[in-house]
Amino acid sequence: MSTISRVEPISVSYPEPNDNGAIRNLTLCRIETSDGVVGWGEAISMWPEACKATEALISGMSDILIGRDPLDNLVLSREVATRAWWYGPEGIASFARSAIDIALWDLRGKVTGQSLVSMLGGVANTDIPVIASTHAFSSSLEEEVKKHASYVSQGFTGFKIGLGKKGAARLGYEFDRDVMFLKMLRESVGPKPDIMFDRGQHLRWDASYATRLTMAFEEYGIRWIEEPLEPWDIQGFRHLRSHCTSLVATGERCWTTEQYERLIRTGIVDVVGCDPGRAGGITGFRELIQLVESAQLWFNAHAWSSAIITAASLALSASSKRCLLFELKPIENPMQHELVDEPFWHTNGVINAPNKPGLGIEVKEKVVQKYKMK
Repeated sequence: MSTISRVEPISVSYPEPNDNGAIRNLTLCRIETSDGVVGWGEAISMWPEACKATEALISGMSDILIGRDPLDNLVLSREVATRAWWYGPEGIASFARSAIDIALWDLRGKVTGQSLVSMLGGVANTDIPVIASTHAFSSSLEEEVKKHASYVSQGFTGFKIGLGKKGAARLGYEFDRDVMFLKMLRESVGPKPDIMFDRGQHLRWDASYATRLTMAFEEYGIRWIEEPLEPWDIQGFRHLRSHCTSLVATGERCWTTEQYERLIRTGIVDVVGCDPGRAGGITGFRELIQLVESAQLWFNAHAWSSAIITAASLALSASSKRCLLFELKPIENPMQHELVDEPFWHTNGVINAPNKPGLGIEVKEKVVQKYKMK
């Protein structure tokens, strides 16, 4: 019988052109069976010290996995979570759990010949609209408008723009300039494409400012405002939602199913954001989907890292009708376009889940080694 024989964490560092060339970091998890089948997972650990700590936890928990049946992925994920309880259900422990869980699902699919979406119960959501997930980093609003209009001409159904990001754009800091930017965008691309704004973590808006800005954005047709306030500002979110008609998206800083459950109970969210690379892997994301379906809300995958997370997020998005759209980075980058033979892209503005075994991707190990963190 095939058993798990090796568990290896590998952190990578790479330049991200979609983030103004900033160096970004991830921790990958490679799990191999005794007959040479390999599953891949990922944690969006981001900072070098977090990557090293995540590596240590994955290596430390490998004794739970070595010698075990790769088909027992849910049992193994629960045992990993039980071990991680001692050092906390959030933070570094959750990064490690997430990477291991994704790799175990990938491994199970490759051993059994099943795709991830099939293991999740089948495709419920086909032809998912694809938007360009972008950062603005040019000082010229005209240049940014031109850039984003080009994404629509490439077939994207819209775009979500991160505010307060690296570069010289300075979006998110000046009320009138931000509103002018959206006005110019809408005039350039017309009424149909979706436009979303995501407040970056470097920005701090209070409820009054976030509400006034969102209401101004609504004049030009914004689909949703994402993370407009700090997640603990429940009263602020309620104030915002009582004055605005656009969807409110939040949740990407939740770590556990229990935290998502509490968030949904507050009634402040329309679109729940989740990244399987930090919130319990595929198992954690699947539990969130069940909560979202029960509450008749929407969910959105925060899939802004490697093709591993994109593959997992896409299968999860296809497994439920409560997903509105899917995000892809529009500029070619190492962890999407070098890492796998068949990079993810849309066809006429839509995308479907991979149907090959496991995550449906083959990771190029030479590329992993090329970008391995020193």
